[in-house]
Amino acid sequence: MNPELTRWSGPLGLPRFDLISDQDFAPAFDECLQLAEAAVDAIAANPEPPSFANTVAALETAEDPLNRLCAVFFTLTGVDSTSVREDLQRRIAPRLAAHGSKTSMDPRLFDRVEAVYQDRAELAPQDQRLTELTLRGLRRAGAGLTGPARDRMAAIRERLAVLSTDFAQNVLTDEREFTMAIPDDRLAGLPDWLLRAMRAAARERGQAGQIVTLNRSLIVPFLEYAEDRSLRELAWRAWTARGDGSGAGGARTDNRPIAAEILALRHERATLLGYADFASYKLEPEMAGNAETVEALLMQVWTPAKAQALADADRFTRMLHDDGVNGALEPWDWRFYAERRRKAEHDLDEGAVKPYLTLDAMIGAVFDTASRLFGLEFRAFEAPLWSPDVRAWDITRDGRQMAVFLGDYFARPSKRSGAWCSSLQQQHHIGAGQRPIVTNVCNFTPPEAPGAPAYLSWDDAHTLFHEFGHALHHILSDVDWPSISGTSVARDFVELPSQLFEHWLEQPEVLDRHARHAETGEILPADLRDRILAARNAGQGFATTEYLQSALVDLAFHRGAPPADPMARQAEVLAGLGAPTAIPMRHATPHFAHVFSGDGYSAGYYSYMWSEVMDADAFDAFLEKGSAFDPETAAKLEKWILSKGDSLPADELWLKFRERKPGVHALLKGRGLLTDVS
Repeated sequence: MNPELTRWSGPLGLPRFDLISDQDFAPAFDECLQLAEAAVDAIAANPEPPSFANTVAALETAEDPLNRLCAVFFTLTGVDSTSVREDLQRRIAPRLAAHGSKTSMDPRLFDRVEAVYQDRAELAPQDQRLTELTLRGLRRAGAGLTGPARDRMAAIRERLAVLSTDFAQNVLTDEREFTMAIPDDRLAGLPDWLLRAMRAAARERGQAGQIVTLNRSLIVPFLEYAEDRSLRELAWRAWTARGDGSGAGGARTDNRPIAAEILALRHERATLLGYADFASYKLEPEMAGNAETVEALLMQVWTPAKAQALADADRFTRMLHDDGVNGALEPWDWRFYAERRRKAEHDLDEGAVKPYLTLDAMIGAVFDTASRLFGLEFRAFEAPLWSPDVRAWDITRDGRQMAVFLGDYFARPSKRSGAWCSSLQQQHHIGAGQRPIVTNVCNFTPPEAPGAPAYLSWDDAHTLFHEFGHALHHILSDVDWPSISGTSVARDFVELPSQLFEHWLEQPEVLDRHARHAETGEILPADLRDRILAARNAGQGFATTEYLQSALVDLAFHRGAPPADPMARQAEVLAGLGAPTAIPMRHATPHFAHVFSGDGYSAGYYSYMWSEVMDADAFDAFLEKGSAFDPETAAKLEKWILSKGDSLPADELWLKFRERKPGVHALLKGRGLLTDVS
């Protein structure tokens, strides 16, 4: 086995990606799975009486080689997919699921952990917490099942691993294979900065002229600025066709039957464990606890958001008709007229803003904010990574190494869409301890040429801050065990640090320090800054309703019996909500990767809104002290939220930080929706 897959020798403990080939992975998985199975079996068969050390703690390191191999492999499949990697991912997914089933449903292991749990009172607090979570995980995985039910659970888990892999790869195929050439005589309305990005995208793919791809940083501004309505429709339909069988990949990438089978298997999995439905199973360990609580929160926000969206729809329909277009406002019209209104009301030209929001300047803003709040220091260094575009930083505090941070910021055809934070290595205190290696991945439009600045939109800058908020949850983690480290927390708590960190982008003192013109070095003029901030809630009716539709459809999919036809169920839910027809759900079922590419956010897409209730209230804690950089509040945030991982239940951590339960008031105020509620 290539040692670089499990014993990394690069700078500051990074993998040497330049020494890894695709051919290394298959034999490495063979060996690492054997090692993991042997290590777990040794724990389960240990003749010594079960103890925390020889059972629960031993499990924390039993699969280290496999975990490190998976970290490298799945990082690469996300950021630089190849046909070889995609084929291996399809083959390895059921094997990993089978290994997980064998481990988590081993009755010997379950009995040992349960015995430790019964004697947990003598354990240290974090050891108690880890024991409780380990036992809960085994139970929820099916460790208590026997006979045919046990065999069926294992088969379900293997099949779900295959289906979720197929779903993700189908979406990536549709995104990768679509391009739309825009003739020179149909460029009306497109600003110069967007045309340059479209031409750069064409050159990257060996094409002439300018193209639209399904990269969000390209297609969204195209929908905002293109005056040619028919081209907007073609682009929008391609974007929303991902995974539905009519996209670039055709019938071979149709995710609709995959989604139906996933929902049916999830329901069966939940009922095997004694739950009424998958939502009941999934939400039990979350802060929300049950579907009724989730729905109540979402509908509390839905009412004012829908009212604003309907008012906006009426206004945009009048603008459409004033342009001489008869008929209804369509989804491919909304962003175009919203941008026109934003420019008219706030005198905002994105072309004038972008030079102040270069990637380098905004990275500087992110790092400076983290330094002022938490005393972190950042040093760039060179390392052999998976692409020359990827950057690396050593993060220290008071001379102590805190983490290694990797930033992969630019879109590539081989990279899956969206933005995310992941870790190659988790923080823990086992033995000499281990600091995290954290990665932020984005899909920003690359610069026009090597060495040229990369320009971000305001939304892109928010994404940069958001993903680094997740990174801070890893960087500042200070717990004993990897299973409770960093972002290993309740799903509806995990977005709190990321969404909270976004607030600092909007602070005038941050923009005044870092938003400097790429060519002149001029500070962002105060009047332009104020107009940007004044316009931030201009589209909240749209943004909130498109998100809530997706969250409510996700919840409906997993409550009660699974739908035989998910698309029909989706249509039923949307009709019942009565949203403007020109605002579709943010993620339609065939490309709803949050929900169907694995089950991390299944019955859990609501968690962004749940966390936003807390993040709005958490930022108010700073403002109540008179400064967004109040050191006492920052220290309290680190102590009770960012450093604790899952060492305490999420609701306890929140109460220790804020000393009160969060309310929806701050969220509605932050989104500009408060005036629409009594």
